[in-house]
Amino acid sequence: MTAAPPLAAAAAAAGVLGAWELLAAAQVSGLGARLAVVLEPLSRVRREGRRPNRPERRRLGLLAAGCLAGAGWLLAGPLAGVAAAVAGPVALLVLVRARSARYRDELAGGAASAARALADAIGAGRSVRGAVGEGARGVSGAAGRELALAARTLALGEPTEAVLKRVRDRARSPAWDTIVAAILLLREAGGDLPALLRGLAAGLESADRAERDARTATAQARFTARLVLGLPLAAAALAELGSPGFLMSLLSDPLSAWLTLLAILLQVASLAAIRRIAP
Repeated sequence: MTAAPPLAAAAAAAGVLGAWELLAAAQVSGLGARLAVVLEPLSRVRREGRRPNRPERRRLGLLAAGCLAGAGWLLAGPLAGVAAAVAGPVALLVLVRARSARYRDELAGGAASAARALADAIGAGRSVRGAVGEGARGVSGAAGRELALAARTLALGEPTEAVLKRVRDRARSPAWDTIVAAILLLREAGGDLPALLRGLAAGLESADRAERDARTATAQARFTARLVLGLPLAAAALAELGSPGFLMSLLSDPLSAWLTLLAILLQVASLAAIRRIAP
């Protein structure tokens, strides 16, 4: 019997104890709180739709580059670590854009509820400025947060038109374009604004139902397509774990490197086509 198994067990125990001590030291030193401050812009862009400013992007980029560099170094060696570090800011940009897009999708999904809440408030005798604050209390999710932010801005004295246009620009959605245009137009020209907003809400709800039905009908096809796209990545990861250095040896040969690059480009093109056909 060799000494390898006991040494491996001792190394594993030492690793667990070291990780425990590291967590304790991080808690005492406030490292977790500092890390939460650095990562807070990522939560904010999903919660409020506001993207990180330049200093926040710089800190997040450095953190992403450091984490990916360490992971790449451990998995595939120094060159992979350097490549992963370079890809860190790009991965961060993709993550921020994805979270911002999810916020806009949620905001677009709440347009019908916002239109109906505004119609009820205006129908009850509220002005447009008062209806924004009243509607914010009756709408949940991203739409409610946007209306609440608009209500606070209106309370500070900003013009109604400027505030509504800012909501429209942040939403970047045809639904909100229509709602804001209807409010501004009938506010100046007169008319039955509550009835128009209720009609818009009914139309938006019907469009949302049709879109959900379409996504349900194509769910299996979209899942299969993404699964097929992920299989090469999973195979490459398993090959690297089973034979460390496999990826570097694959990239060291010019022919295999070019074929790998071509495969990656085809995968990216396929993903873009799938998102274009069935987002």
